[in-house]
Amino acid sequence: MSPTASPAGEAQLTDPWVALEPGADPAEHARMLRRAHETFTEAGTVTRPVRSVVAESWRRSARAGVGPDGTANVELVDGDLGAYRAEHPLARVMPLFRELLGTFAADGEHLLAVCDAHGRLLWVEGHSTTRQRAGRMNFVPGARWAESAMGTNAPGTAVAVDRPVQVFAAEHFSRRVQPWTCAAAPVHDPRTGRVLGAVDITGGDGLAHPHSLGFVQAVARAAESQLALLVPERSADGTPELTALGRDEAQLLVEGRRIRLSRRHSEILVLLSRHPEGLTGDELLCALYEDESVTPVTLRAEMARLRRVLGPALLGSRPYRLTVPVESDVAVVERRLETGAITAAAKGYGGPLLPGSQAPAVVRLRHRLADGLRSALIARRDPDLLADWAHAPWGEDDLEVWRALAALRPTPAVRSRLAALESELGAPAHWTGVAVRRPGRPS
Repeated sequence: MSPTASPAGEAQLTDPWVALEPGADPAEHARMLRRAHETFTEAGTVTRPVRSVVAESWRRSARAGVGPDGTANVELVDGDLGAYRAEHPLARVMPLFRELLGTFAADGEHLLAVCDAHGRLLWVEGHSTTRQRAGRMNFVPGARWAESAMGTNAPGTAVAVDRPVQVFAAEHFSRRVQPWTCAAAPVHDPRTGRVLGAVDITGGDGLAHPHSLGFVQAVARAAESQLALLVPERSADGTPELTALGRDEAQLLVEGRRIRLSRRHSEILVLLSRHPEGLTGDELLCALYEDESVTPVTLRAEMARLRRVLGPALLGSRPYRLTVPVESDVAVVERRLETGAITAAAKGYGGPLLPGSQAPAVVRLRHRLADGLRSALIARRDPDLLADWAHAPWGEDDLEVWRALAALRPTPAVRSRLAALESELGAPAHWTGVAVRRPGRPS
């Protein structure tokens, strides 16, 4: 199946991040890409069948001053490389990478490569003959393959856009790399969400298949899960940690103790963790209670009960405040969204914030966080992330997300669910750009 042209003249694939759909002729597609690459390097114009993700990367490469005939610089060698690798967080999951990808790379005459967040290759392993060929273009440990240095390539571009990506043949900006195909996925710090680097599989045309991209993405997710297990449950500095997403009753981890909080105490802790400067009694009353007849006496009694649960050293008064910083899963997801780490934000989102709470300030925060994340997912156009949201309890009736998913992955099951949802909600069967949710469902 060959790509079809959009109104803008670009190739449209079911998944825009996959380089070649099953059934396409790799040789013919590579020839078309070479002509498109020549047109871009000569005239700066992107022509069919270049995917939008590649076109945007080519433009970034050109703006960065990358030349199509350049060679990667080796920045780390010998002892410096060894010391840097030993201290890098991804060293802890190299055994996992080797277990999941090593045999695949060796048997398929491919390479397993891992880079840091700056696009520097830390490990390049796999078939010996393939390693020798790759070495002639400096695809070696210590070399800098950032997109800003070598142009479009899977590990460099995956780090640049924080997204799993596949790059085929002349989609590579550098001509020396165009005989190769690669697929890479970023790996994130499970606590902060920042990009640590990327894991990559590089080889021949046989990798130009959706399965290779899905495989390397699954490996990256497995690495993140293992890193999460390796991170101590308590933060290094002993900061208390509050978990409130997807739970009606929050949990506080403090000094090795797990404290399950009542719903009201959960609401109070969520709000105070967001206001280290503290809140007055009147501010807390307005934030917690819809009923304006609730008196300060009621709040003082609730705070006295909470102080007994937490201990007097953690909760101060006048104004009400936490005496030490408290990290929350809400704050982690917000930071990841703010820094553009959308995949990590989605992985950290355990569900709506205190979904049973009717406290006005909690309801506002719940909606703001959920809507911010879902809007980012729709803008990211990652079918896997959209599917994760759509199939979660909080996304099963999210019409806008189902429409976005159907546009990228129009499987019979997705189309059927979308049609049923549009019929159920009485929505017109076309894109509206407005989320429609069933009344009473938490966002």
